Amino acid sequence: MPLYGGIEAGGTKFVCAVASGADDFRAEIRFPTTTPDETLAQAIDFFRAQHAQEPLHAIGVACFGPIDPNPASPTFGYVTTTPKPHWAHTDVVGRLQAALNLPVGFDTDVNGAALGEHRWGAAQGLDTFVYLTIGTGLGGGGMVNGHLLHGLMHSEMGHMRVPHDRMRDPYPGQCTYHGDCWEGLACGPAIEGRWQTKGQHLPPDHPAWALEAHYLALGVVNIIMTLSPQRIIMGGGVMDQQQIFPMVRREVQTLLNGYIQKPAIQEDIDHYIVPPGLGNRAGVLGAVALAMDAAQQAGGKA
Repeated sequence: MPLYGGIEAGGTKFVCAVASGADDFRAEIRFPTTTPDETLAQAIDFFRAQHAQEPLHAIGVACFGPIDPNPASPTFGYVTTTPKPHWAHTDVVGRLQAALNLPVGFDTDVNGAALGEHRWGAAQGLDTFVYLTIGTGLGGGGMVNGHLLHGLMHSEMGHMRVPHDRMRDPYPGQCTYHGDCWEGLACGPAIEGRWQTKGQHLPPDHPAWALEAHYLALGVVNIIMTLSPQRIIMGGGVMDQQQIFPMVRREVQTLLNGYIQKPAIQEDIDHYIVPPGLGNRAGVLGAVALAMDAAQQAGGKA
């Protein structure tokens, strides 16, 4: 089977892997995201060593952002205006191509994970769905009519505005750009900032979780109304809490108040709002899927 490299390029850590698909992982390495020079050099060294053992056909990068995913743009493959120190205007694809001489697929971390879920996970057989990650940040991607979400740039669902009841929740929000946008109110650091404790250390009956479920449901309802997805997949560290999925599902139904008359939401919401089928490998497997598509496109051009 052809082998591909995948990079889940997060703002906190990079995960690099070599695989032929979801059931055939050959190698994996994780390391902190530091400067572009240091971090990309580690990734390049890993893939060079793997390529020497058995040739790789392409590399895929599912990257934190904002990024430029438009192949026709002069800054395609760049991380653009990110607040991540040192990373603004970094040419990720150009550096990888120059060092490895392989086709490179490139998209957002959440679009990459969505592609992986579509190929091997919880979105198989669907053509319109959304993948959300709720962790250090909050982001969303997905497909509409079988195509990954792109447009002017890429979706920034995490920065939509949601109602903020300051009597119930005086926390001002965590986002450096918008304060109390969806990410600013519902990401992992917002939970810690509000309660002075990381979410994983809060008990299941802590009031933090009812508030978190409310904020997550507000954003999910906006997405349901806007994109009408066939399924919503929710990953990331915040969603690892056993109690959070049932709470979000109930809150979504409450907020919709019967407006969407579809059995998937009214009767079978447990299979409508779901965790990733690929678990914590959704991101890196999505990057492998991006590599597969890049290799196919390169072959077509040849």
